[in-house]
Amino acid sequence: MLKKILKISAIVLVVIVAALFAIPYFFKDQIKAKIAEAINESVDAKVSFTEADLSLFKNFPNATVGIEKLVIINKAPFEGDTLVSLGELNLKMSIKELFKGKDEPLSIQGISSTNGLINIIFNKDGIGNFDIALKDKNKTEKDDKSKPLSLKIQNYKIENFTFRYIDQGSKIKMVIDSLDHEGTGDFTNSKLDLTTKSTAKVSLDMDKINYMKNVKLTLDAVLGIDLEQSKYTFKENKALINQLPLEFDGFIQMVDAGQNYDLKFKTPTSAFTNFLGLIPSAYSSGLNGVKTTGDFTVAGFAKGQLTDTTVPKFNIKIASNNASFQYPNLPKSVQNIVIDTKIINETGILNDTYVNLDKLSFRIDQDVFNAKANIKNITVNPFVNAALKGTINLANLSKAYPIKMDKPLAGILKADVTTQFDMASVEKSQYQNIKNAGTMSLSGFKYTDENNKSMNISTALVEFNPSTINLKKFDATTGKSDLSINGVLENFYGFMFKKQELRGNFNMSSNQLAVDDFMTAGAPATKETAAKPSEAMKIPAFLNCTLNAKATTVLYDNLKLKDVSGKLIVKDEKATLENFKTSIFGGTIGLTGTVSTKTKVPTFDMNLGFNQVDIAQTFTQLDMMKKIAPIAGIINGKLNSTIKLNGNLNDKELTPDLNSISGDLLGQLLSTTINSKNSTLLNALGSNIKFIDMNKVNLNDIKAAVTFENGKVNVKPFDIKYQDIKITVGGTHGFDQTMNYNLKLDVPAKYLGNEANAFLAKMSPADAAKLQNIPINAMITGNFSNPKISTDMKSAVSSLASQVANQQKEKLTQKGTSALNDLINKNTKAKDTTQAAKTEKEQKTQEVTKKASDLINGLFKKK
Repeated sequence: MLKKILKISAIVLVVIVAALFAIPYFFKDQIKAKIAEAINESVDAKVSFTEADLSLFKNFPNATVGIEKLVIINKAPFEGDTLVSLGELNLKMSIKELFKGKDEPLSIQGISSTNGLINIIFNKDGIGNFDIALKDKNKTEKDDKSKPLSLKIQNYKIENFTFRYIDQGSKIKMVIDSLDHEGTGDFTNSKLDLTTKSTAKVSLDMDKINYMKNVKLTLDAVLGIDLEQSKYTFKENKALINQLPLEFDGFIQMVDAGQNYDLKFKTPTSAFTNFLGLIPSAYSSGLNGVKTTGDFTVAGFAKGQLTDTTVPKFNIKIASNNASFQYPNLPKSVQNIVIDTKIINETGILNDTYVNLDKLSFRIDQDVFNAKANIKNITVNPFVNAALKGTINLANLSKAYPIKMDKPLAGILKADVTTQFDMASVEKSQYQNIKNAGTMSLSGFKYTDENNKSMNISTALVEFNPSTINLKKFDATTGKSDLSINGVLENFYGFMFKKQELRGNFNMSSNQLAVDDFMTAGAPATKETAAKPSEAMKIPAFLNCTLNAKATTVLYDNLKLKDVSGKLIVKDEKATLENFKTSIFGGTIGLTGTVSTKTKVPTFDMNLGFNQVDIAQTFTQLDMMKKIAPIAGIINGKLNSTIKLNGNLNDKELTPDLNSISGDLLGQLLSTTINSKNSTLLNALGSNIKFIDMNKVNLNDIKAAVTFENGKVNVKPFDIKYQDIKITVGGTHGFDQTMNYNLKLDVPAKYLGNEANAFLAKMSPADAAKLQNIPINAMITGNFSNPKISTDMKSAVSSLASQVANQQKEKLTQKGTSALNDLINKNTKAKDTTQAAKTEKEQKTQEVTKKASDLINGLFKKK
């Protein structure tokens, strides 16, 4: 009996489980249709989702409807803007909801969502993109009761959300990132207590000025909610701004005009630890064991109505008096800390808000630093009045505060600066309304980075004037380099507050400048960094400055440049070099040109002038020249040349992509000698053309024209003189060292070997002089390390034989004609005489042809 009961129970269990798997498939289309109907009947926007699934296991015994990748995109006037994007949305409901009819509403008990984005935008006309609800004035009460979805929420949860608020009219941008929030409460009641937990990071910008950046917020609160009056009251609550605790009291109520606020907040304790907790965690350390004296309090209220034209009146006081702190295991403390700051609005008009930093002061050892500032008229035309005065020993900072640094700082910073300005004057460069005065100096500064590169600033002095900031002196060393800079920086406030271009004009001098000292070494590759491509290098778009530079020595890679001078102009994402000159390779190089990173692929366009530079060094140490003309180690001497070239740059290192460059080169060789032993190509030519000694070829004053494009070099034909032999050279080669060259030699017969000289000795000087030079062509293919040489031997042999035969034929013909006339005049037998002449002529012709063939074949080892 027991076995039967167990067997039946097992069968029933299997049937139930199978049903739980099967039911979602039966109701999937119905659920999907109801969701689509609910959305389409509610919003005027483009809505899409990839899938809607039903699960009976996630929240058993309740059912869960899951919607994937729900996206809501605005229509005009926000055409194409994403209002909502949800990676996943889950709706929890009772299983009985699945059996309701098509026109019966589904009751939703819980909502959860992950990886969401909510993007709220107000345009300059004050219109918001979130108002997408369909408006139908003809709807009846009956229609309202037949909605396909109804909300009876008891809990909700969102994870990893981003909330963006952008007001284009007031230039306010707020981003709440990494938002996690959940709430539990029975929304079926008109009055309820909602228990919530929230964490987020907040950033706030107003009129291009950043006020908060990734400030961490935490709020655990019980909210008393009155749905009928739309009123939300803070009950038990605990908030953290970074690690600063706050408590709230009061309520927020939604009304037709906006929201009513009646809130008070304060720090629950007054210990100075509260201030340390306010510092972002990226710049702070744990608070355990920190000794403090004095107090730090934050208190305030917000009371009034938030509407399109008003804000609640508010008063926030941040205060500390004669406080101090010392971190455990650090030798120094920060003493006499005074903070007196107020943020106040007394009218309800946002522009009337003002910030008074009446005093900020502290002391480390005997060094005292003071600051004060006032800001008013914050939304229309902010006005700033600030002053800094004091001394800071930078070495003491890491001894008093746990700054995360691999190497300690050193140096003395002194400041005595006052400034008054309004943003409108900054934007319009109305310097008469800007009052800057004072100086700031840094001496004995030393900083060492994680790669053990150090920067030492012996003296830096900055003078503040209304329109400019003058860098009076800047003397520094780093690695093998020394620098001395002075100059003027313009529009600094416009750059800082209005994102305008930063203008400057500087002079730099150096005894030795090693470029490697200013290059940043990349971090070792890891699994994470290997998957993420490094960022492309960009010339900043905001920079508009000129640098006049002089350096006795510049070390760049393996090059040592002497007496370097020139002008660098940076503007519009482009760096322009003007009148750049340097002594190198025993001569000088001049350079003008530009580098631009404005396009996706960076480009360059350069003109170079080489004057009396050593050929061996130039074509050995400059990789580009080595590719254009691989003659290093073969030709010794000097070079004059002009080169025009342009192409693309590697966007990570801004080095030339050699296969992309194109341009032309005009060059003249001076005082040159040839060392054929170092060249496989010249050795091969010498072996094939015996009568030319490659080491004795004269290249002095040779002028050549070269063009190059797409990794190919084209050498226009030029002439070389070897004794009384003319050689014409022309052809192409690639940067990959493959080549295709043609040599045309115009060779006198006397260079064709011993047999030729013996043969020419039998000829009369007049006949030998009549022989024309013999053209010989040599084709050079393969590559520079393994050349292949071919010549047109047969045509050369035929040319010589033809010349000799034609000459002898003409000579014998003249002789035969003369003899024939003599015989006719003497009445001799013409037939025998003519026959004898013909025989003699044929014999001589054959003999000459054979001699010429033997001569050429002997020359080219073809005998």
